[in-house]
Amino acid sequence: MRLTLVPTTDPRLYDDAVRSLPITSALQGWGYGEARRVLGQLPLRYLIQGQGRTVGALQLLRKRLVPGFAILYAPRGPALESLELLPAVAEAVRKVARPTDALLKIEPPSPIPADDSVPIPETFGPFRRAESEQPEHTILADLTRTEDDLFASLHSMARRNVRTAQKLGVVAGRDDDFEAFWEIFTATNERARLGAFPRAYYETMLREGNAYGGEAYIVLSRYEGKALAGGFFLAMGTGTYYLFGGSVRDDRTHPNGTPYKDVKAPDAFYWNAMLDAKRRGYTLFDFWGIPRRLDETKHSYGVFKMKLKFSEQRVWYPAYDLNLNPAAPAIVKALRWRKTQNNLRKRGSAEDVL
Repeated sequence: MRLTLVPTTDPRLYDDAVRSLPITSALQGWGYGEARRVLGQLPLRYLIQGQGRTVGALQLLRKRLVPGFAILYAPRGPALESLELLPAVAEAVRKVARPTDALLKIEPPSPIPADDSVPIPETFGPFRRAESEQPEHTILADLTRTEDDLFASLHSMARRNVRTAQKLGVVAGRDDDFEAFWEIFTATNERARLGAFPRAYYETMLREGNAYGGEAYIVLSRYEGKALAGGFFLAMGTGTYYLFGGSVRDDRTHPNGTPYKDVKAPDAFYWNAMLDAKRRGYTLFDFWGIPRRLDETKHSYGVFKMKLKFSEQRVWYPAYDLNLNPAAPAIVKALRWRKTQNNLRKRGSAEDVL
């Protein structure tokens, strides 16, 4: 099928298409692109049309590199009716790309089981497997089951910790307190040396992610009013995605001088975030990012173990590149070098966080 990319400046029309497609992601939504604009990246939105109808939607971020070159990046995209359309998408993008666009990177939002039961494709037509920008390896939870079945499927430690949090009076759910989230998020990033974008990036995503048909929201876990764990979610269609978050330790003491014990606020956060998503009609819960290689000395290993208590459905979201310019291979090497240097500067390690 020959495809045409039809540019659109109508956010509701565009998000309606993204939301309705079977292979889709909230990162293809209009709000995510507006947040990326804060970072100096230019979002370009297209309806993908073939045989007189819309068969996909594509949000490309044009990211300027050295003078004279840029890359086009589809974060967890494109949204499509079928992966069989990807080779035709490549040809359609070639027609709208500028001569200075050196590379197209896509991350098809179609999960592949991590148990080797399904091989990861190395190519889709002219696309070749490449390094992803979003976390390539993650954990999903199927929310179509009953709440009782969901709870029974949790690891025994998670069930015990959730019950403990409930008995101690921990309260978790949607929350409008961005300041509390920001305090948790900042403390977690500093503790783990993860790094973060400017605050305006997250504020823009929260505002714009809610504006045109998707959802952006915060879930916090509180004990006696203090937020101890929480996360930022971006949702679209049937899926919700836990993009940012963390936890802080409770250093308060009881009036009698006894320190507060661990009230299992992170466990309460994860469980109640899943319940909130289920009750609002979402069927897919993406825990967003676990390590490619397990290393017990890294912060990411602890995050992996926590998420694994709530679901064992590990999947891959591989990325693919399409060279648009002869300079593309050199640019890919330069970007990898820059990322390695950034890792060394922030964390003293050349390895990526995940």
